[in-house]
This record gives sequence, C-alpha cells and structure tokens, in this order.
Amino acid sequence: MSGPPLPDDAPGGHHGAMTTPAPASRAPVAARSGAPLDSLWQGRAVIWVVLAAEGLAAVLTLAGEAPSGRWIRFGLLSLMVQWVALLTLGGLYLLRERLRDTRPQRIAWLALGLLLMSSWSVLGVSDLLLGELWRIPASARWDVFLRVTGIVLVVGWLALAAFQNHWRLRQLAVRAKQAELAALQARVRPHFLFNTLNTGAALVHHRPDEAEELLLDLADLFRAALGGAREIPLREEFALIERYLEIESLRFRERLRVRWRLPEPMPEILVPTLSLQPLVENAIKHGIERIPSGGDIDIHVQGDDAGGVIIAISNPMPAEPAGHSTGHNVGLPASLAQIEAYTEGRGSVEATAGDGRFLVTVKLPAKA
Repeated sequence: MSGPPLPDDAPGGHHGAMTTPAPASRAPVAARSGAPLDSLWQGRAVIWVVLAAEGLAAVLTLAGEAPSGRWIRFGLLSLMVQWVALLTLGGLYLLRERLRDTRPQRIAWLALGLLLMSSWSVLGVSDLLLGELWRIPASARWDVFLRVTGIVLVVGWLALAAFQNHWRLRQLAVRAKQAELAALQARVRPHFLFNTLNTGAALVHHRPDEAEELLLDLADLFRAALGGAREIPLREEFALIERYLEIESLRFRERLRVRWRLPEPMPEILVPTLSLQPLVENAIKHGIERIPSGGDIDIHVQGDDAGGVIIAISNPMPAEPAGHSTGHNVGLPASLAQIEAYTEGRGSVEATAGDGRFLVTVKLPAKA
C-alpha cells in the first residue's frame, strides 16, 4: 500500500518527529458561530432587510395622505426607505473590523444611531432633489423631522428585538449541533479504538515489531483527536488517514489495497480534525472486511471551479442477502454533521451505490 506524499512535520510523518499539533489560528469548530454582525452580510439577511423596508414603505403609504397618488407615494417612500436601510448596512459593514470585539449592547446603540443619521440624511437629500414630488413646507419641516425620528426609533427597536431573537435561536442551534457532534464522535472513536487494540493484541506475540508500529500510529491518531487542533489543513487530515490505513493494513494485509489520487500541491483548505477518517473506516468495515478476497479503496481529491475541493472515497460492496443492513450508520452522520457545522451548511457529504461500489462524495467550499 502506497500513501500520499507527506512532509516530515505532518501528522503522518516520522514518529520520532511527531508533536502535538499547535492550535489553529482560526476558531475551533465548536465555536464557529461567528460574531453577531457576520450574519448581516449573508444574502438571505440582505433580502429580508429589503423586504422589510418595502413592507414599511407600504404601511407608511397606506397610513398617510397621498395627494399625488398612492403609487407615486409608495415609489418615493420605497426609494427613501431602501436608501436608509442600505446606508445603515453599509455603515456597519465598513465598521465591522473595529466592532469585532465590541459588546453587543454598544453595537445595538451604534446601529440605531446609524439608522437615525441615514434617515435624516436621506430626508434632507430628498427634499433638495425630488422637487415638488417631495417638497416639505418650511412650516412643517420640524413636525416632519420629529415624526420621522419617532418612526425610525420605533422601527429600529423592533428590528433590534427581532435580530436579538434570531441570534439567540442561532446560538441554540449551534449548541444543539455541538451536542450532536459530541454524541456522534463518542460513538465513532471508541469503536475504532477497540478494533485497533484487538488487532494489536493479535500481533503482539507473533509480530511484535508490527504491534509496536500499530501502537505508535494509534498514538498519533488519538493525539490529533483528543489533544490537537480542532481544525487542520487538508493534507494533514490525509496524513492521519494514512496512519489509520497503516493500522488496518496490519490486520488485512494483501486484502486491503488503496489507490490514492491526490493533487500536488494539496489545496490549502482547513477541515475539522478526523472528519474524513470515519468515511475511510466505513469503507473498510462495510466493504473490505465483508469480502473474503478484499478489494480496492479509491481516494480521489480534485478542485472545483469555485475554488473548493471535491473528495471521493469508494469501496467495493459485498454480495449480501436481501434485507441485510449495509451499515454506514455512524461515520456518515458524524462526517456530515462536522462538515455542515464547520462550513455553515455550504459543504456536503453524499453517498451513492452502483456498479458494485459504494461512493461517498465530500464537497468542501473555498476558504471564506
């Protein structure tokens, strides 16, 4: 079995140089919920802001008099409200780095202040540029200013309350996903540990050198799983997979054959630690282990047009009686949960079967 090219300092390098991986510079997977303002730049959030602004324009149109016609008033109000909303979002976006470590309460006050300034600015510019369509009599300007300020404050407070509720629901969803991840990982890792220890016990008397190599490989894997970074480069994840395959090759020997098709250099994409290893373990447990003659596991990595990565892992399927469960009920959910949580739903794990082989395709998006 030949593995991918590995640097000496990667987890799949020489045992003597193996050290605990340093924590990654980015946030761990369990804490990738992001800052509150980050959700405002997503396409769905911008669409909701635009729709809410249109709704407000419709309410203001129906609530007031329209000497020039309802549709003209609605069009003018839509233009003004959209400018106010987008100017406020734009101001928050320009200040996003300075607000990264600011308390949410201060961000809320700042957002309300930006909303007020945007409203006053748009009101003044509209009075200057729209002419008779939006001319405010001098005697009514102070009254209009106060009414606009009151409307903005009420709408702003409602928007902040809605956003706070959205953020709390998002935090609860992240925590639920973390609990699900922990439960799935708790099922995957002991299963692998028990299998490996059984293999080591069978080798210790007859092939002690191979048993020692197995224990060293196992130490590397569990150092990464328990004490290392929560996210690592893709090349290091494949180094850990090679460690795992070296362990299994001691058990299956010539029955296990691995075909690597990896790009050089490996794409610079981070993944959750041991998020792909359960897929290879499934390929062995539900493919190679059930076929007396063994078979080939094919691992193929390629880039996509959007700058992401597509990973395909396939294994032969045994000829089993109808109704027999094919398994694949732990590794796939564990990998899917980790990748979806890490990529915030932009990544995917899909499984298909055909032509006597079981194929798992992992899609990882480009680095944000």
